[in-house]
Amino acid sequence: MFGRVSIISNMTQDTRELLQKALALPESERAELAGNLLSSLDTTIDPDVDAAWQQEVARRLDEVQSGKVETIPWEEVQQKGRKLLHDK
Repeated sequence: MFGRVSIISNMTQDTRELLQKALALPESERAELAGNLLSSLDTTIDPDVDAAWQQEVARRLDEVQSGKVETIPWEEVQQKGRKLLHDK
């Protein structure tokens, strides 16, 4: 994990302990927790933007379910991302 020490050094003891517990969670739970934490920071809700995202999500779901687009396994996405980062 990158930069963990520098991130932890600026936190209170309680926050450090909470972070360490969170980092011990399975990847899917860490992702869900991170998403919820990020969502909690954005208290401004623009109804137009929210509606546009709902339409976009519905459109993309329809494309996947209809077979119009093909999904890529998460492991492959991670591998490609790592390769892109290392090739810079």
